[in-house]
Amino acid sequence: MSFAAWVVGIGLLTLLFSGILERDDNPNPEPETLQDSTGARSVVLQRNRRGHYVAPGRINNHPVIFLVDTGASDVAIPQSVANRIGLEPGFRMRARTAAGDVYTWSTLLRSVELGGIRLNTIRASILPDMEGEQVLLGMSFLKRLEMIQRDGSLTLRLP
Repeated sequence: MSFAAWVVGIGLLTLLFSGILERDDNPNPEPETLQDSTGARSVVLQRNRRGHYVAPGRINNHPVIFLVDTGASDVAIPQSVANRIGLEPGFRMRARTAAGDVYTWSTLLRSVELGGIRLNTIRASILPDMEGEQVLLGMSFLKRLEMIQRDGSLTLRLP
């Protein structure tokens, strides 16, 4: 009985600490969406402890986790995520990244959603060697928005 109590206690502590770590990595589990008097929508993201803006979103109505990356030309999708959400690769391209030259596959996304902002027909790249599950939310999406970074938050506004 005592052993079972220890196992349950350790399990509960593991759940508690994993939730705390997840909130530290992604302080935006439900991005705040605002609408002004003109009807323009904005999404406000809080910076995580490493200085990044991470938030859940959707690609073609499939849930993903975005990492805002103004240095990425396109939305960059790991191959594992592309497979999971059923993206079809287009033509093969060579891209220059911070890690050097890589080969990618072009693709076109029907829709990309972040909070209350939804944009259609977004250019993206599938990266076969990209690790992890985060999608880099690059400039093919961000260039259609106004961006304001202030005091640890990033506001993305759809004009």
